[in-house]
Amino acid sequence: MTTKKITPIPELAVNPFIFEVLELVTKQRTIARKVEVLKKYKHPSLVSLFVWNYDPKIKSCLPEGDVPYAGTDEQGSFSLTLGQRVEDAVKKMEELGSKSLGSQDQGHTSIRKEYVKFYNFVKGGNDALSGLRRETMFINIASGLHPLEAEILLLCKDKKLQTKYKIDRKVISKAYPEIQWRDGFKL
Repeated sequence: MTTKKITPIPELAVNPFIFEVLELVTKQRTIARKVEVLKKYKHPSLVSLFVWNYDPKIKSCLPEGDVPYAGTDEQGSFSLTLGQRVEDAVKKMEELGSKSLGSQDQGHTSIRKEYVKFYNFVKGGNDALSGLRRETMFINIASGLHPLEAEILLLCKDKKLQTKYKIDRKVISKAYPEIQWRDGFKL
């Protein structure tokens, strides 16, 4: 009889980017392994994103769809949306075969640092904030993130995280049973 060797969960950096955790979860083939990764790399920012994305009672205060972006192209004119800018950066990383932009990585923040501001982007979080101020704040945060982190934020805003990462609410609920879904979802 042969015994199947169980490989340990790969080690990520001490404070990994959220995209690194989500990619690692997606690579796991079983629910148990996905849960194990989520438990190992649990962080309030990750839980916050999951609640924002997966709880149907949490409504975004931001307009659905791509986000206008006032970045300039080579001719000095305004061109791309934030989603297009993020997509271009992600494609560049894929072409280079790296999750790093090299020297351009300097100065980027992370979801781990910015998640405390996310309450501003959902109904009931900071309803006194004007729409223009809210959208400007969102663009500023997303623009300062590593492109793969910004992509996650854009996906969560529209509740589409599951279109990129193979993670569902059942897995999240097993990993984080303390989450109280506002729609009453239970395992």
